[in-house]
Amino acid sequence: MRTVFELLPLGIGIALIGALTWFLLDRDIGIGKWLLAALLFAHGWVHVMFLFPRPEGAAATAGGTEWPFDMSRSWLIGGAGLDAGVLRTLGIVMIVATLLAFFLAALSTVGLLVPAGWWAPMVIAGAAGSTVLLLLFYSPALLLGFAINLVLVWLVLASAWSPITGLSRGIGPG
Repeated sequence: MRTVFELLPLGIGIALIGALTWFLLDRDIGIGKWLLAALLFAHGWVHVMFLFPRPEGAAATAGGTEWPFDMSRSWLIGGAGLDAGVLRTLGIVMIVATLLAFFLAALSTVGLLVPAGWWAPMVIAGAAGSTVLLLLFYSPALLLGFAINLVLVWLVLASAWSPITGLSRGIGPG
């Protein structure tokens, strides 16, 4: 429970950026698409942190939370007896797939090089890859990643916004 409270300021910041993005998209202000694209790319890029070794002194934060991006610590290694090397290889594949999907979704969001029709499948693929990765190497500090994935899947499945249709079905505020 302590970790959830430690994540609260970051969660509030992400929610505010999300609300600003929604506000801009709702009013069809062009910067909204670019902000959404940046958020998609940033969410994908965060997963790359799994590839880097734990920073010096990051074994525990001041609040006692362990470094969450540690591929050597997985419930599947001890619980299911899976080989750490195989799990790391799977993790790397999931990182690349997640990053690529979110990168393509970001490009599709703003209409650069990737067709708008790819947007929904790439967002879903990115969120699915991210969720698998977060489940494989679960840490309570990664809860925000699950929440972001849930919002992105809702955005697609509710047809709340897409680069093709903009806002639809009157789901937006106002």
